[in-house]
Amino acid sequence: MKELIMLLIIGIGLSLDAFSVSTCIGMSNLSMKKILNTSLTVGLFHFVMPILGFFISNQITKYMLINTDIILGIILLLISTQMFIEYIKPSTKEINLKRYGVFLFALGVSLDSFSVGIGLKAITDNLLLSSTVFSICSFSFTFLGLSLGKYINKLCKQYSYLIGAILLFFIGIVFLLKIF
Repeated sequence: MKELIMLLIIGIGLSLDAFSVSTCIGMSNLSMKKILNTSLTVGLFHFVMPILGFFISNQITKYMLINTDIILGIILLLISTQMFIEYIKPSTKEINLKRYGVFLFALGVSLDSFSVGIGLKAITDNLLLSSTVFSICSFSFTFLGLSLGKYINKLCKQYSYLIGAILLFFIGIVFLLKIF
């Protein structure tokens, strides 16, 4: 149960950046088909990326003695730091939600899931569970953000991004403190 709660918290933290961007994109009155397609694509990327990170880290740790708690802690701190920077200095890029745009959006908001996958062994060996949790969280938050985008103002968007950064920061600290 502790493992599932930790995965859920990380999944929510990883998904809040997708939610933030989705609220802005959703302000452009997307069709339900586009909302579902985009949300499913983001969910799929959040399923695949941690698996890729997990397998890459397994190959690296075969040859080097590395504590996965340290790796995960550092990665989460780096992701949260990047989110803090983006919170302070928001991007003004527009995202085109044609096929190519959906792919880039999904890739962009799931790169942090790849990074978490590198240190995932510190939390669980159940790769299917973690990827499924991350996927469901990201699908749900993307769908919610796109659907409610026209009703959510920029202030709410900024707070959700900040909450995600804070969650990932504290989880990163927890994993770094486990080494002492």
